[in-house]
Amino acid sequence: MAEAKTVVITGGSDGIGAAAARSLAVKGWRVVVVGRNAAKTAAVAGEIGAESFVADFSRLDEVRELAASLVTEVGPIDVLANNAGGIFGDTTRTVDGNELTLQVNHLAPFLLTNLLLEEVQVGAVINTASIAARLMGRIDLDDLNNDARFSANKAYGDAKLANILFTKGLHRGPAGRPVASVAFHPGVVGTNFSSDSTSLMRLLYRTPLAKLFTISAAKGGETLEWFIAGTPGVTWQAGEYYDERHHATNVNPQIFDEDLIEGLWKRSAELVGLDAS
Repeated sequence: MAEAKTVVITGGSDGIGAAAARSLAVKGWRVVVVGRNAAKTAAVAGEIGAESFVADFSRLDEVRELAASLVTEVGPIDVLANNAGGIFGDTTRTVDGNELTLQVNHLAPFLLTNLLLEEVQVGAVINTASIAARLMGRIDLDDLNNDARFSANKAYGDAKLANILFTKGLHRGPAGRPVASVAFHPGVVGTNFSSDSTSLMRLLYRTPLAKLFTISAAKGGETLEWFIAGTPGVTWQAGEYYDERHHATNVNPQIFDEDLIEGLWKRSAELVGLDAS
């Protein structure tokens, strides 16, 4: 019998992460659930017989501790699904000095991925991005925290755009070692991801009209699972961005900016304390 494949799913205690975790566990995967809320994370893990770890991505020290625990307790990882994220309300800075939306959605997974790549074998990296990258994103490397003109929506759009640029940077190969990576928009999922935000999206998601334009967490989870279980180069192409399961064609033009891909990698490395080379 073939050895079970291992997947680490951040944001795995709720929404599409939990949905994918449940389905993959039934299909024989070794699932590792990572979440911020200890009770919810333990509940999902207990339900499906998975391993679990708790980390708050607004604190980079907890991300470093998570990476160390995954290295020692999990070992080689077939798929890392960077799925944790959210939209937040104001210009709140984290204890690390970064704008909260930027850190939770981009800097924390950037750090986690790089630490794991240094220490253990990681077969593929799946990054949950969003159509917000096109609709609301416009990255300025000199103002990643959006101090000049902050809005919750732009901060989220920038962070999701950063997810795509990070995917392309992984494909180019940190330290000359290309990593099979892909970013995708799971669809407009009816979850509570914007519950901590002052964005108008929070209000829209709470109205009865939300059912008209959103899909279920289960449906979004099926798409996340499709990428996790897929084969790079066959199911999906490395370094690319997908709208659900289709290669995206209507995209933010910044994703093709090679200088921005490199510049964001270096700036992100500096912000999380990694070697920027």
